[in-house]
Amino acid sequence: MSKIVVIGSSNTDLIAKVERFPLAGETVTGKFFMQAMGGKGANQALAAHRSGGDVKFVTCWGSDSNGKSMLPYYAQQGLDVSLALQVEDTPTGNAIILVNEEGENVIVITPGANHQLTREYISGLSAEIAKASMIMLQMEIPFDTVTGACELAKRHNIPVLLNVAPARKIDEALVRMVEILVVNETEIETITDQRIDAAGEEAAMDKLLLMGAKTVILTLGKRGCMVKNKTIHHYIPAFEVDTVDSTAAGDTFCGALAAQLSKGLDLVEAIKFATAAAAICVTRIGAQPSIPMESDVRQFLLTHRITPDNGTFKGDGTDKKVIL
Repeated sequence: MSKIVVIGSSNTDLIAKVERFPLAGETVTGKFFMQAMGGKGANQALAAHRSGGDVKFVTCWGSDSNGKSMLPYYAQQGLDVSLALQVEDTPTGNAIILVNEEGENVIVITPGANHQLTREYISGLSAEIAKASMIMLQMEIPFDTVTGACELAKRHNIPVLLNVAPARKIDEALVRMVEILVVNETEIETITDQRIDAAGEEAAMDKLLLMGAKTVILTLGKRGCMVKNKTIHHYIPAFEVDTVDSTAAGDTFCGALAAQLSKGLDLVEAIKFATAAAAICVTRIGAQPSIPMESDVRQFLLTHRITPDNGTFKGDGTDKKVIL
């Protein structure tokens, strides 16, 4: 098994469960509150670690109380954060998350120290990147830092898994440096300037492939996901579960996928594992508290099976091959 280097954000999550989201100017009463560690980078790093990956997590936090609690927390989790940067005079990033009765969420992120994770700092980690089997990135750190990390990875011939979340425009120069591009429907529409309901999922994915991505994975929430490259075109349905909180489902998917690929699993089988990990995640509340262990996912796969009845997909008028 080889090393995964995750470069990304770390936050303190403030999570409130509400019956419904408030309207402008309205106050609603929360039904539940918890504080937990989060951030897309941290979530994906911990998901990869819990799914059996050998992970190093590169992040930046402040010297405030939230930042000071992160080192012992990740040490307790067994996640290697020896390359993390702590900065003065900038608070640790945080996220305010509201979750409604349907498990949907709205999130406000204040980046704080995450924006101090610079291209220059990552450049100093060239030797670590050169030894990695994969670099995993998201978009909660500066765009210039993401680009710099991809350039380093390309120089050392290390594959990059990029999750373009939160959604933002990215250029072809960045896309061409990405081995696996993971996007949801909002993210692919933002990048391609195409509405999925007009162009279809395949057309949007094809545009990303034409931009230079080697493999595109389009996640579709409760409908599962699609994967496409020069030799593979598959649709993998989601498992049917009762959703409690969708926070970190995408991060869990990405981390579990990277871990299983690092262990030698082929792409489609790794996606099936990641889909199961995400299914478990949404049945629990919170970001990192909801991320399952590898043993949980293996047990889930033994007791849950996608059936052809819920595996049919004709999102753009064409049948996709269903993986069972």
